Amino acid sequence: MTELKQYTIEHGGASAGTLEDTERDVDGVLSGITAHRASALVHELEARVASGALRPGQPLPSVRRLAARIGLSPATVAAALSELRRRGVVVTEPRRGTHIGERPPLEAWPRALAVPPGARDLSLGNPDPALLPDPQAALARLAMPKRLYGEPPELPELIMAAREQLRADGIPAEDVCVVGGALDGIERVLQAHLRPGDRVAVEDPGYAPLYDLLRADGLGLQPVGIDARGMVPGSLRAALRAGAGAVVVTPRGQNPTGATLDHERAEALRAVLAEHPQALLLEDDHLGPVAGAPMHSLAAASGRWASARSVAKSLGPDLRLALLAGDAGTIARVRGRQSCGPGWISHLIQRLVLAMWSDPDVQRLVERAAGCYAERRERLLADLHSRGVPAQGDSGLNVWVSCDEEAALLGALSGRGWVLAPGARYRLESSAPAVRVTCATLDGADSARLASDIAELLATRRPSRAG
Repeated sequence: MTELKQYTIEHGGASAGTLEDTERDVDGVLSGITAHRASALVHELEARVASGALRPGQPLPSVRRLAARIGLSPATVAAALSELRRRGVVVTEPRRGTHIGERPPLEAWPRALAVPPGARDLSLGNPDPALLPDPQAALARLAMPKRLYGEPPELPELIMAAREQLRADGIPAEDVCVVGGALDGIERVLQAHLRPGDRVAVEDPGYAPLYDLLRADGLGLQPVGIDARGMVPGSLRAALRAGAGAVVVTPRGQNPTGATLDHERAEALRAVLAEHPQALLLEDDHLGPVAGAPMHSLAAASGRWASARSVAKSLGPDLRLALLAGDAGTIARVRGRQSCGPGWISHLIQRLVLAMWSDPDVQRLVERAAGCYAERRERLLADLHSRGVPAQGDSGLNVWVSCDEEAALLGALSGRGWVLAPGARYRLESSAPAVRVTCATLDGADSARLASDIAELLATRRPSRAG
C-alpha cells in the first residue's frame, strides 16, 4: 500500500462511520454544559475551544440537535452560535455546516504544526535569517534621546523617507502614519470605517491571519477569485455588487500563491473600483522591496483608501512597524484611534528602521535577499514543473502546490522530513486544494529532493489508464 493511501486511511480518509464517529466525539465534548441562556453557552463553548477539547475544524451538530443535546431552545442556540461566528470562534460554510474556526481568537490558539525531529519546517512563511540585517550594528550607532508623553508620535525623518519610497512606487504619500505592522494598519483602517456585520472582499485563496482578523472583528468575508495576476476583475465586481464595503488587495507577493498585479490587471481593477466609489480599498504590501516584483498600486482608485508597507520581511519580523499611506480622512482616523490606545509606535523602533534604511550595506543586503528569494522560488517551481507537479509562485517567499488531498500529502511528506502549510487555512469557498511551501531557505539539493518527494507521492494518487 502506498504511503499516501495508508495515511489517508489512518488520518481522516473517508470511510463508513466517519461522520457518526465525529458526531459522537462532539457529543462527548458537549456533555456537562449547564448553560441556561445564550451568553452562558457562548462562554462554555469558548472555554472548550480554549482548552483544546473542541479542536479547530471540528464540526458542530445542527442547531436543533445541539439544542436537544443541551436542553436549550433552538432560538437560544442559534443566538449563541451567531455571537461565536461574530467573534470568529466558529465558522459556517456551504456544504461544511458550522465548525470550529481554524484559528479561533482565543489564548490557546493558534497551535504550531508538529515538526518531527530532523524535519525541515517550510510552513511558517519566514524570511531567511541569513538575509536579514543585523540590528545590533545599527543600534550601536544610534543616538537614543529620552522621549516623554506629549511628544509627536512619529519621527519626521522616517515619514520623509517613507514618502520617498512610496511615491517611487506610484503611491500618493501626502498623508502617512506609522503603525505596528501591516495587519495592525489594516485592522485600524477597517475599524475606522466599518462596523460588525459589514462584509470585506478578500482574495481566495488568501492570507489566513487576515481571515482570522476579520472574523474576530465581526466582519464578513466575501471571497474574490484570483489567478497568477491577482484578483479577477469580474469576481471583484460581483463581490462589490453583493454588498462588500471594503476590499483588501495584495499587489505583489500574494500569500499563499505569489500572485502579482501587472499593469493591465491593475488598470482593470481600478476600473471596477471606479464603479463603486464608496468602497474602502486597502493594499497589503507586506513584502515591500523583497517581493521580487514591481509594485502596481491601486491606491487612490477609491475615495477611501490605505496602503500598508511592512518592514518585517526585509528588515526582520521583530521590527513591528509598517508605514500606512491613505486619504487624509482615513489617516486622521487611524491617528485618532492610536492616540486613544497605544499612543505611538516606539521611537526606538522608528529610529532603528530609519538607520537601517539609511545604511548602504543594509540596502545592498535587502537587494541581495530579493534576488536570492526569486532564485530559490523559481528553482523550486522549475523542479516541480519538470516532474509534472502543478504549482505557482510568481513572486514572494512561497510556492502554492496543487493537490487532491491536502491532509494525506502533508502527512506523507512529514514522514519524509518535510513540514508544509495546509492550504485549507488559506482557502474559502471556491479555490482548489493545495499546500504552501515557504522556499526562502531552500538550496538547490533540498529543492530537488522536495520536488521529487511531492511528485512521487502525488503520482500514487493518480488513476492509471488501462487499454
